[in-house]
Amino acid sequence: LPKIVAVITMLARAVLLLALAATGALAYTPLRVVSLTRAAVGPATSRVATSSIEMMRHGLREARLGRPADQRKALLRALTTECIRHGAITTTLTKCKEVRKTVDHMVTLAKNGSLHARRQALGYVYDKQLVHALFEGAADRYAEREGGYTRITRGDFRRGDNTQMGTIELV
Repeated sequence: LPKIVAVITMLARAVLLLALAATGALAYTPLRVVSLTRAAVGPATSRVATSSIEMMRHGLREARLGRPADQRKALLRALTTECIRHGAITTTLTKCKEVRKTVDHMVTLAKNGSLHARRQALGYVYDKQLVHALFEGAADRYAEREGGYTRITRGDFRRGDNTQMGTIELV
């Protein structure tokens, strides 16, 4: 008897999903259906099933850069500090792509200019005087730009391990 109930339950779910797909309320995409609820619409006999859907995070992660978390965070902080200090740095292309996120965030904080944003930047960038200089000049320099404060250019391949190099610079 429990096996019959399980089979009937599976068939009912399959029929429900087919009905949703036929009405266009549910399409085949790489989405995960979190929950199915029924909401009454109109008369009591007509019911429409709605779903709560969220995207899967395939391949959406930070590059690990071959280091433990504490070393990776320290490396990104150091590269961010040096990129802001010198305006441009040359490193591996993967590191450039990771550092771009933090450099853009620091410039966004500097454009904000509030005390809270300044303290957040001071907690990340290693040089206190550099943060003050960034906060003084970023609002004027990037006033008309809504994002994309850095540019990454691909370089040659490094001798020794043949790693793709790149240069990240402030625009």
